[in-house]
Amino acid sequence: MVEASMDGGGKRMVSMRAPVAKGTGAPAPAEGGGYKFDAEQFDEVIGKWKALRDDLQNDRTEAEMMASVQAPGKEFASGDFEKTANPSGQAFLQQNLRMQRYVQDYIEALENAKKGTENTEDDMREQINKAGADQA
Repeated sequence: MVEASMDGGGKRMVSMRAPVAKGTGAPAPAEGGGYKFDAEQFDEVIGKWKALRDDLQNDRTEAEMMASVQAPGKEFASGDFEKTANPSGQAFLQQNLRMQRYVQDYIEALENAKKGTENTEDDMREQINKAGADQA
């Protein structure tokens, strides 16, 4: 949910709740979760989320290596290490993929909110211009 408001100094503010990560089994965010920022900061905020997404995508390569550890030898100690390491690596990889989905959902929500505020501003300008033309 996105809400636009004005702060005490006449600055447009946007409040945005954290999105529910689809298909991840993650619980809905607590009431009041999300953050508030100046409407003019949309591009900056979206850029930070995109940088986080890029970092997570880079981490995925390492997670995939962790999830596919091979035993260095044929003796039981190497086999035991592989049996222990791979489930941990798989869990890390799955968490990375869930986090990537969550971040992508947030980016999409921010971009949609930005479009919505731009459309609202355009509609308001159009109404003002029409009202001014009607008065002339």
